[in-house]
Amino acid sequence: MVCLAVSGRPVQKLTEGVASKPEAPGCFGAAKGAVPVRCHTFCHQGAARDVNPENAWRHLRGLTPLSLCDWPGRPCCVVFLGGCNLRCPTCHNASLAWDMESEPLLPQARLKAFLSSRARWLSGVTVTGGEPTAVPGIGMILHEIAASGLAIKVDTNAMLPDVVEALLAEGLAQQFSVDVKGPFDQYPSLTGGAVTEAGARRSLSRVFALAEARPEAFLFRTTLVPQLSETDMTTVRGMLPAGFTLATQDYKPPRRPHALADSEARRTAGNMV
Repeated sequence: MVCLAVSGRPVQKLTEGVASKPEAPGCFGAAKGAVPVRCHTFCHQGAARDVNPENAWRHLRGLTPLSLCDWPGRPCCVVFLGGCNLRCPTCHNASLAWDMESEPLLPQARLKAFLSSRARWLSGVTVTGGEPTAVPGIGMILHEIAASGLAIKVDTNAMLPDVVEALLAEGLAQQFSVDVKGPFDQYPSLTGGAVTEAGARRSLSRVFALAEARPEAFLFRTTLVPQLSETDMTTVRGMLPAGFTLATQDYKPPRRPHALADSEARRTAGNMV
């Protein structure tokens, strides 16, 4: 379930399972000081009581001022959000994904000041992680970034299709870069047991349907982790909707026990999770 809290009027039902009440318990609505009319706060089932501005912005953990490879064709900055719903054994940003408190907090004011001063030199913002769609309040964060006038790309593992659909419908992301881990039957091992084969098939099928309806808004890629064979890659290509190509990136084991979301760590391009 995903809900969009709206001040003073019912929520527009964007997808099956979206809340139809003005506020879920604990949602940060406009009446409590958020963005007027719509607060753009997304609440995951069971986490609604935790959604407030402080909790959302606590996930902001890193910023790369300029990247020429994270969004093909666009010079962009990269914003890192901590936390993830998977436990991939090959994760390149493990500390950011699983132990975000070990990474320095990036103050909201610093991000806002950066976007205000650099927006004219950029043509987009890539929001990565971790897993951005797993952040309660992700809509609030994207709304703040969108105020800069820059287009937004979200890197996602697509295991929370309700959130992907809602962000797309709300216009809070112009593109999604979907990390397809591998064939459906390998998701349990590729995600550290976090996703079943049936769960992967169900979630990705919904995102593939969104991509068929909005092909300009989706890219698909796979990291060539050691577990995947050429036969597996052929299978993955066959999973994609018609007309889409699969981008691949080499797997490079982290040089440190946990990769950091900063320029010092010489982060490999792309969301290696």
